[in-house]
Amino acid sequence: MSRKCEICGKGPSFGNNVSHANNKTRTTWYPNLQKVKAVRNGSIQTIKVCTRCIRSGHVTKAL
Repeated sequence: MSRKCEICGKGPSFGNNVSHANNKTRTTWYPNLQKVKAVRNGSIQTIKVCTRCIRSGHVTKAL
């Protein structure tokens, strides 16, 4: 299962956790993905969408 939004394509971002002692360890931040039943191409599908796309109205939820 991919950790990528099916609408905007937002995926994981990578970087360093930096401690107070300036120790650096690699880390990954994942987008907040939700499984949503949405109308897509005229049919109802379950898709994984980030909360930014849900809030901004890019997804039409199925009732």
